[in-house]
Order: sequence, then C-alpha cells, then structure tokens
Amino acid sequence: MNKAEFLYRFNLLQHGDSCHNYQHNLPLKSAAVLIALVNNNEPNDFTPDGLEVLLTKRASHLKHHPSQISFPGGKVEPTDTNLIHTALREAHEEIGLSPNEVSVVGQLPNYEVISGYQVTPIVALVDLPQYLQKDTNEVAEIFQVPLQHFLQPNNHRSIQSYRNGHHHDVHFFPYKHYNIWGATAAMLKDLIEHIK
Repeated sequence: MNKAEFLYRFNLLQHGDSCHNYQHNLPLKSAAVLIALVNNNEPNDFTPDGLEVLLTKRASHLKHHPSQISFPGGKVEPTDTNLIHTALREAHEEIGLSPNEVSVVGQLPNYEVISGYQVTPIVALVDLPQYLQKDTNEVAEIFQVPLQHFLQPNNHRSIQSYRNGHHHDVHFFPYKHYNIWGATAAMLKDLIEHIK
C-alpha cells in the first residue's frame, strides 16, 4: 500500500471499535506512541515500494515490557503540550527521529495496558531517507516491517487470556524472527481494520 492510498483510506473512514478489550482496574498514567509509516520512495530488491511500519525492540533491562517489540513512545511529561508532542518527543529521544520530518495524520483509540498506562497511538508518515540513532539505554534494535505484511489475514493470530476476572484477546503478528504481540499488535490490527 502506498502513501496516497493509505491517506485516502485512513482519512475517509470512521474509526470502528477496537479489538483491544483489556481494561485496567487502577488509575492510569497517560502515554503516547508513534505509529510511524515510512514512505519508501526508492524501491529496490530488498525494500519494495510502499509503506513500512517503524518498530523497535525494547532494551532487555527495562522495567516495563523488556525485549518486547513496540512503537517508539512513552509517558507524558509535564513539559509536553499534548499527546502528539509526547509521541514525537519520545521518538526523537529513543530513535533520533526528527519531529520536523514527521507528518501526523491522526490517532487511534486509547489502549489500557498491563503496566498501568493509557496509551494513545499517534499515526504519522515519514519520508525516506532518515538517519535514525537508537538510545541504547531504551532501544535494542530499530527495524521496519512492510505494511503489506499486516494486511495479510494469515499473518495475524490471537488467543484469549483471562486476567482480573475478565477475558481479553491477545494479538500476535509474527514477522521473521520477531514476535509482535500485545498492545502493539492490537494497535496494528486496529489500524489495518480501519484502512481495509
């Protein structure tokens, strides 16, 4: 899927219900993540034409979600003016993505996660080339997955889990040696359902 088709579908359609049905019982802290879709304008044998989702593998020593695949992002700081500012600031701190190179196109519904956060996904487009520099204290790896991978129904898995007296679905998108799961996978599933 290319940039023009994505924007047409994303902006034309109304957001439906989220596949994410986990609810937290405690007061939640606010956070935001950046779903950055990289526009590959120069396809070759290794990177086909189309959008790619920018993801990170979290450092193994982190308190919350160590070694998991995630979007760049984090908790809201008192100096943040809004959730978009939070997502852009965190992406700049974690992977060196300049806010000036990001075009925000919208957001997805909020997600409650086990670590006690209400996370707002900010959806944005980024043009190549970008020089990215990971903060090794937070990020073990930066990588991209073609958006097309998530559009294929056979690449999605889910299981039902029971926690805090409620059933909720846990989503998975295996990709090469990566296991993209949990809230990250739920956000991707919601994004895909929105643009289908």
